Amino acid sequence: MREADASVVTQMSSSQLANLAPYTQFARAAYCPPKTVIDWKCGQACEAVPEFEVSLAGGNDDSIQYYYVGYWPTEKTVIVAHEGTDPTKFLAVLTDADIFMERPDPTLFPGVDSSVELHSGFANEHASTASIILKEVKSLISQHNAKSVTVVGHSLGGALAEIDCMFMALNLPSSIAIKGVTYGTPRVGNSAWATLFDSLVSDFQRINNKKDIVPIVPWRFMGFSHVHGEVHIVSDGDAVQCPGDDNATDDQCTIKSVPDIFVGDVLDHLGPYQGIYLGSCS
Repeated sequence: MREADASVVTQMSSSQLANLAPYTQFARAAYCPPKTVIDWKCGQACEAVPEFEVSLAGGNDDSIQYYYVGYWPTEKTVIVAHEGTDPTKFLAVLTDADIFMERPDPTLFPGVDSSVELHSGFANEHASTASIILKEVKSLISQHNAKSVTVVGHSLGGALAEIDCMFMALNLPSSIAIKGVTYGTPRVGNSAWATLFDSLVSDFQRINNKKDIVPIVPWRFMGFSHVHGEVHIVSDGDAVQCPGDDNATDDQCTIKSVPDIFVGDVLDHLGPYQGIYLGSCS
């Protein structure tokens, strides 16, 4: 853990946890088919944030994860959301010894140092929708004079959201604030990725639930590192903010709570997050 990140674990208040609920619903809605999302008629997730205005929805739930873009007038922010995937299948991919990293595409990530590397599968998935999403984001910023972009996602969607935060920070004016809220996110890149991310995206929370296994993979010994912003739900209604990138020193944070996959529970990956389960539309 870098010295600059060193601080104490802090307890989250009930109001701080409650404030995360709309973002959880946005992540939940990303599991719904585009034909229901585009009209914002996707059941409980859409009903929880009725004022949201969707402008783009796509993906096929196969080669391309579902995604959507829209404007949230309550917070005056553009929302980008990415779908996740089945945690049991996802875990097999994340623990595969053949996982490798690659440099981000310089056309999508201009000016990024050659030391920065990303999980190749995540990078390729992100690249498949990056340009169309960015175009829509720019359009909404112009239409609404928005000053911020908020990216959300769960599981694989969380990994894509993390990459999208960096992508937006590099491709939008510096006057546009970037915020990210992710759930059950695996490690996405190497330590150079984490260092650059931390410097560009200060408003970021990656929420880990109890004994969820997904946030501890891919393994650190393979060169992967988390970015900052860990929030660990210790038990229902009880969560802490953990300092640094991969906090391996405090018993309340994920690494100490889930030292390996044998003491974890993949079902915790689905929630509950503030009483909300993720992983499906319903």
